[in-house]
Order: sequence, then structure tokens, then C-alpha cells
Amino acid sequence: MNRKVNLSRTTKETKINMELDLDGSGKADIVTGIPFFDHMLTLFTVHGFFDLTIKAAGDIEVDFHHTVEDTGLVLGQAVSDALGDRKGIARYGAGQVPMDEAFSRVNVDMSNRPFLVYNIPEPVRCRGDFDVWLAKEFFRAFSVKSGMNLHINADYGENEHHIIESIFKALGRALKMACSVDKTISGVLSSKGSL
Repeated sequence: MNRKVNLSRTTKETKINMELDLDGSGKADIVTGIPFFDHMLTLFTVHGFFDLTIKAAGDIEVDFHHTVEDTGLVLGQAVSDALGDRKGIARYGAGQVPMDEAFSRVNVDMSNRPFLVYNIPEPVRCRGDFDVWLAKEFFRAFSVKSGMNLHINADYGENEHHIIESIFKALGRALKMACSVDKTISGVLSSKGSL
């Protein structure tokens, strides 16, 4: 089964080229012009054991929003394309990761029915340039284009960097589990017979 995808997306705001291998070994080559975002996507890749290359250029002089959201759209489409008809995949996945004082749980269902639940602790006491609400835009776009029901629950944490990092790592783990091929599943894992 070949679960590798090459995708490109060009708009007046961003240009994104991406290569994804769902059955990789955690190799990341990511350049978006936003170093913190690159770091988070690298963590997602390493902890999900995907191979991911992203070359993105966007209007970051305006702000980071377009680049972050469009990267989520392209990555979501890449995951969906790599999964194809979704036959034989485990469908559900869960990850939970502590990061210093922060702890996050991520649950996914590759149901082709996108939905995002995003619960983070309030207030976050130590803020950075890349905040939890910008991260939410990535997760929303990723969920929609991948057809993923995505539940993110950051149970606690004070440092925004730690909270976001624990989420990206947990998402990698959850997605790896959900996308894994289970030989005991014939067709798709659904009583309806389709996703």
C-alpha cells in the first residue's frame, strides 16, 4: 500500500509544497517562515512517525494566519489523499502527552465527518508570538480537509509553548494510531459500510 502524497497549493497569500508519507520514520524537513510553527510540525512528524516535507511561503509580514491556516488545509488534504478509501485503517486514535507543567489529550476519528473540539486552560500565564488561538486555526483547517473528528483537551498548563507542544505531540501519536492498517479490518470500520 502506497500512502505517499505530493501536493501544492498557491493563492495570492501563500504558496505551499508538501510531501507526506504516512508510513515513514519521523523525518521532517519543514520551512514555513515561522520558526515556532516549523518546530511544532516537526514534533508532530517525529511523534507520529510520518515523513513530512513542507516548503511554504506566505504573507507573514501581514501576520502568520494565512500561512498557518493554509498549511493546515494542505496537510489535511494530504492525509485524506494518502488514506484513499480508508479501508483497513484503525480509524480511531488517542494520544496524551505531558510537557513540563502542561498535559494534553488528543482523540481522533478518521470518519470523514470533520469536527473540532478545542479546550485549553484559561488563563495562559506565559504567552508567545504563536498563540493557542492561532494554533486552533491550524487544527480547524487540518480537521476539515482530512475528514477528521478532532478532540483536543489541554487539561492544564501555564506556559503557552508547553501547552501547544503537548498538543502537537499528542496529535502525532493519535493520528498514527488512527491511520495504522489493521489486518483484522476488512473494508472500512463502520457498521454502515462506508465512512
